[in-house]
Amino acid sequence: MLLAGCGNKESELAQQMLQSIESQYAKGEYRVVLDSIKKLREKFPEAIEQRKKALEIWQEASLKITQADIAVTDSALQTVARQMQAATDIATRNKLGVIRDSLQVRYEALCGTVRVIHKRQEMLPR
Repeated sequence: MLLAGCGNKESELAQQMLQSIESQYAKGEYRVVLDSIKKLREKFPEAIEQRKKALEIWQEASLKITQADIAVTDSALQTVARQMQAATDIATRNKLGVIRDSLQVRYEALCGTVRVIHKRQEMLPR
Protein backbone atom coordinates (compact mmCIF):
# COMPACT_ATOMS: atom_id res chain seq x y z
CA MET A 1 0.00 0.00 0.00
CA LEU A 2 2.81 2.36 0.92
CA LEU A 3 4.66 1.64 -2.34
CA ALA A 4 1.55 2.25 -4.41
CA GLY A 5 1.10 5.59 -2.67
CA CYS A 6 4.68 6.59 -3.43
CA GLY A 7 4.29 5.58 -7.07
CA ASN A 8 1.13 7.63 -7.34
CA LYS A 9 2.86 10.69 -5.85
CA GLU A 10 5.79 10.23 -8.26
CA SER A 11 3.38 10.06 -11.18
CA GLU A 12 1.63 13.24 -10.03
CA LEU A 13 4.94 15.08 -9.66
CA ALA A 14 6.05 13.87 -13.09
CA GLN A 15 2.73 15.03 -14.54
CA GLN A 16 3.18 18.48 -13.00
CA MET A 17 6.65 18.68 -14.46
CA LEU A 18 5.32 17.61 -17.85
CA GLN A 19 2.67 20.34 -17.71
CA SER A 20 5.41 22.87 -17.02
CA ILE A 21 7.36 21.52 -19.99
CA GLU A 22 4.29 21.85 -22.21
CA SER A 23 3.87 25.45 -21.04
CA GLN A 24 7.52 26.22 -21.82
CA TYR A 25 7.09 24.66 -25.26
CA ALA A 26 4.02 26.79 -25.92
CA LYS A 27 6.08 29.89 -25.08
CA GLY A 28 8.79 28.85 -27.53
CA GLU A 29 11.41 28.23 -24.84
CA TYR A 30 12.79 25.21 -26.67
CA ARG A 31 16.21 24.99 -25.02
CA VAL A 32 14.60 25.24 -21.59
CA VAL A 33 12.21 22.49 -22.69
CA LEU A 34 15.11 20.17 -23.54
CA ASP A 35 16.79 20.86 -20.20
CA SER A 36 13.53 20.25 -18.34
CA ILE A 37 12.93 16.97 -20.15
CA LYS A 38 16.42 15.81 -19.15
CA LYS A 39 15.52 16.56 -15.53
CA LEU A 40 12.20 14.73 -15.87
CA ARG A 41 14.01 11.65 -17.17
CA GLU A 42 16.51 11.75 -14.31
CA LYS A 43 14.00 12.41 -11.53
CA PHE A 44 11.23 10.10 -12.68
CA PRO A 45 12.63 7.08 -14.52
CA GLU A 46 9.48 5.10 -13.72
CA ALA A 47 7.02 7.69 -15.10
CA ILE A 48 6.60 5.93 -18.44
CA GLU A 49 3.56 7.78 -19.76
CA GLN A 50 4.99 11.20 -18.96
CA ARG A 51 8.31 10.22 -20.50
CA LYS A 52 6.57 9.07 -23.69
CA LYS A 53 4.84 12.42 -24.01
CA ALA A 54 8.09 14.20 -23.17
CA LEU A 55 9.82 12.32 -26.00
CA GLU A 56 7.32 13.73 -28.49
CA ILE A 57 7.88 17.22 -27.11
CA TRP A 58 11.66 16.65 -27.18
CA GLN A 59 11.54 15.84 -30.87
CA GLU A 60 9.32 18.81 -31.66
CA ALA A 61 11.51 21.22 -29.68
CA SER A 62 14.66 19.80 -31.29
CA LEU A 63 13.05 20.23 -34.69
CA LYS A 64 12.13 23.87 -33.96
CA ILE A 65 15.67 24.65 -32.77
CA THR A 66 17.22 22.99 -35.81
CA GLN A 67 14.86 24.74 -38.22
CA ALA A 68 15.78 28.10 -36.68
CA ASP A 69 19.47 27.23 -37.07
CA ILE A 70 18.85 26.33 -40.72
CA ALA A 71 17.23 29.71 -41.34
CA VAL A 72 20.17 31.58 -39.79
CA THR A 73 22.72 29.46 -41.67
CA ASP A 74 20.88 29.89 -44.97
CA SER A 75 20.78 33.65 -44.50
CA ALA A 76 24.51 33.70 -43.77
CA LEU A 77 25.15 31.57 -46.86
CA GLN A 78 23.26 34.02 -49.05
CA THR A 79 25.13 36.97 -47.55
CA VAL A 80 28.52 35.34 -48.18
CA ALA A 81 27.50 34.46 -51.75
CA ARG A 82 26.63 38.12 -52.41
CA GLN A 83 29.93 39.23 -50.85
CA MET A 84 31.83 36.77 -53.04
CA GLN A 85 30.17 38.17 -56.16
CA ALA A 86 31.05 41.71 -55.12
CA ALA A 87 34.65 40.89 -54.14
CA THR A 88 37.22 42.22 -56.55
CA ASP A 89 40.39 40.56 -55.30
CA ILE A 90 41.24 36.88 -55.19
CA ALA A 91 42.34 36.85 -51.53
CA THR A 92 38.95 38.12 -50.37
CA ARG A 93 37.13 35.68 -52.64
CA ASN A 94 39.21 32.79 -51.28
CA LYS A 95 38.52 33.77 -47.65
CA LEU A 96 34.82 34.07 -48.39
CA GLY A 97 34.93 30.74 -50.20
CA VAL A 98 36.21 29.04 -47.05
CA ILE A 99 33.42 30.64 -45.02
CA ARG A 100 30.85 29.63 -47.65
CA ASP A 101 32.07 26.04 -47.65
CA SER A 102 31.89 25.88 -43.86
CA LEU A 103 28.37 27.29 -43.85
CA GLN A 104 27.34 24.85 -46.59
CA VAL A 105 28.56 21.89 -44.54
CA ARG A 106 26.67 23.22 -41.50
CA TYR A 107 23.53 23.72 -43.58
CA GLU A 108 23.68 20.18 -44.94
CA ALA A 109 24.30 18.72 -41.47
CA LEU A 110 21.31 20.60 -40.06
CA CYS A 111 19.11 19.38 -42.90
CA GLY A 112 20.29 15.85 -42.12
CA THR A 113 19.30 16.37 -38.50
CA VAL A 114 15.80 17.40 -39.59
CA ARG A 115 15.50 14.25 -41.72
CA VAL A 116 16.55 12.10 -38.74
CA ILE A 117 14.04 13.80 -36.44
CA HIS A 118 11.27 13.26 -38.99
CA LYS A 119 12.17 9.57 -39.28
CA ARG A 120 12.12 9.17 -35.50
CA GLN A 121 8.78 10.92 -35.30
CA GLU A 122 7.38 8.44 -37.80
CA MET A 123 8.52 5.59 -35.57
CA LEU A 124 6.66 6.87 -32.49
CA PRO A 125 3.42 5.05 -31.78
CA ARG A 126 0.49 7.41 -31.92
